[in-house]
Order: sequence, then C-alpha cells, then structure tokens
Amino acid sequence: MAGAPPPLCITAPAAARSVSGNNGLVNAAVTGPETQTRCLHVSVICSGNICRSPIGEQMLRAAIADAGLEHAVRVSSAGTGDWHIGQRADHQAELALRRAGFATDHRARQITAAELDTIDLALAADRGHERVLRRMTGSPQKVRLLRSFDPAATGDEVPDPYGGPDAGFDDVVAMTAAAIPGVLAEIRRLLG
Repeated sequence: MAGAPPPLCITAPAAARSVSGNNGLVNAAVTGPETQTRCLHVSVICSGNICRSPIGEQMLRAAIADAGLEHAVRVSSAGTGDWHIGQRADHQAELALRRAGFATDHRARQITAAELDTIDLALAADRGHERVLRRMTGSPQKVRLLRSFDPAATGDEVPDPYGGPDAGFDDVVAMTAAAIPGVLAEIRRLLG
C-alpha cells in the first residue's frame, strides 16, 4: 500500500521565493498566487486524541506561529485508539486551553502507519504511545516523548487527565509549555 502524501505548506509563487536553510524549505513574505511545497510535519500523539494531544497540538501550533515557522512546519495530532474519532476535544481540555489563551478547534483522529510515514517528529504523551508508534514505523528514531524536551521535567510522561479534575488538564498545559522550547529547538535543528 502506498504511503500518504507528504504534508504540504502553502508558500508564495516560485518567482518570489527565498530559500532558508539547506533543506529547500521556503520562507516567503510576498503576496500573490500560492503554491504548495513540502514542509516539516510534527504530530502530538496520545490515546484518544481528545485530551493531551489536542492540548499539545494547539500550544505547539501557536508557538510555531510565534516563532515565524508556520511557513515551514505543519502541526497535527492523533490518537493511538479509535474511541473518539470525529469528536471534539474533551470539554475540560477545551476549558484548559481557553484559560491559557489557546484555540480549541479540534476533531479527534486515529494515527495510521501511512500518516506516520509523513511525520518527521512524533511527540508521544507517554511510554505506551511511544511503543505503539515505534512498532508502526520503520523510522523509530523520529518518535520521542514530549516531556523529553523539558530538561527540568521530573518524569518523562504526560499523565492522562481524562475523567479527573480540571487541575489535571492545567498540569498538562504546564508540562506542554515547559517542553515547547526544547521542541522548537529540535524543529529548528531538523529544518537545518
């Protein structure tokens, strides 16, 4: 079975492009007809794609935009299970995102091997997700624990807040925020 197509970023017309880095990714600041080009794909993965991974996706997407990298990086999220496909993020996850000032647009999806083939950096919420993802890909080195990017972390997993108090969701936001600078550094390294 053929793999999924690589993720695409919208860029400016070829005549107006300027290349950044040695990887051919485009950094264009002009207007006009848009074209599409290959970009780095980062995905946050948890169990059902309704709590930890949508929080990670929204927070990382905002950080990517703040860093001016949205032209070169696509951010997504998915779950290892199919329990919540098509559903919004958990209500408590949405509330935690709103309290922290982030968007809440989301529909749950399940990761597939074909999609994983298009991902350059898969950020697993816990060791169970990490194991599942590494078994699904021929490139296990691209699967990393999200908290491994937080040098001050006291553990390597983001605990599942599902069914717990609001404070658990706020903890996920805090853990994700602490990992984002390290994730951004890795993204910049991958971009060259």
